[in-house]
Amino acid sequence: MGKVWELDFYSRPILDENNKKQWEVLICETPTDTTRSPDNCFRYSQFCTPTTVNSLWLKEAIEAAITEAGETPSKIRFFRRQMNNMIVKACDDAGIPSAPSRRTYALNQWLEERQSKFYPNYPGYDPKAVQSASVGYPLLDAIALPDAVRGDKMDKWAFVSLEAAALEDMNEWNIGFGEGFPISLAGLSPDTPIPGLIIFSKRALPLAGWMSGLELVSLKLQALPRPILRLETGLNDSWILVNLTDDRSLAEGQGFEATKEKAQGVHFLAIQSSPDVESFAGFWLLKEE
Repeated sequence: MGKVWELDFYSRPILDENNKKQWEVLICETPTDTTRSPDNCFRYSQFCTPTTVNSLWLKEAIEAAITEAGETPSKIRFFRRQMNNMIVKACDDAGIPSAPSRRTYALNQWLEERQSKFYPNYPGYDPKAVQSASVGYPLLDAIALPDAVRGDKMDKWAFVSLEAAALEDMNEWNIGFGEGFPISLAGLSPDTPIPGLIIFSKRALPLAGWMSGLELVSLKLQALPRPILRLETGLNDSWILVNLTDDRSLAEGQGFEATKEKAQGVHFLAIQSSPDVESFAGFWLLKEE
């Protein structure tokens, strides 16, 4: 599987000679190595006049990025739903699969850097036109996992934690399906506790394989109408991952949320066939924005 890219195409707080906001495409590589700095990954940017905003221009920009990178990505992620049709068409025309996703951690950080450091020093900058780099969408109600991967009463799960430094070795672990990102994205100290959920299941491999087809974003405690730990994916999808059926499990879930907040939203999801094995059927490093 080739590298994954992240893309944003939208107006910026830069006015042209006609007092119209210029558009810009930002493309960056998704860094999956937990020790690699996002600043050392491939990045591409290009401004676009308001009169040429269309899928053809975007396709040509993607092709220019491919030429500059010297390789074609296996997939392009994007988080801005209002640009869905244009981005999907441009990617299709370029022969690259696209995926609506909030798992654009590197792109989000780059956008924030440009909002605070690059755009204010660029000719035509208009502070009144600044928009938030993040885009939130209402979550859909959490639904049950498919029957084919849903666990039975013999499956177990547990809230656990690892120090941030331990996750820097993630690329060396025996993992069937999964994805990481640089710990440096969150600016955490090496001894910061990173909370996680580990699931032990006889269906570990099918479950991990099914999850690998989703755009995993984060785990979140939902207290009402009944306590659950939900798995958020894509732009606004949500799944019931764990039912918190008693006061003890609810308290553990609340502890998970408190630790996650102290870790700047960083946490993880792990799947194993049993506590006795050293390999993981699945392991995803996640970040709540």
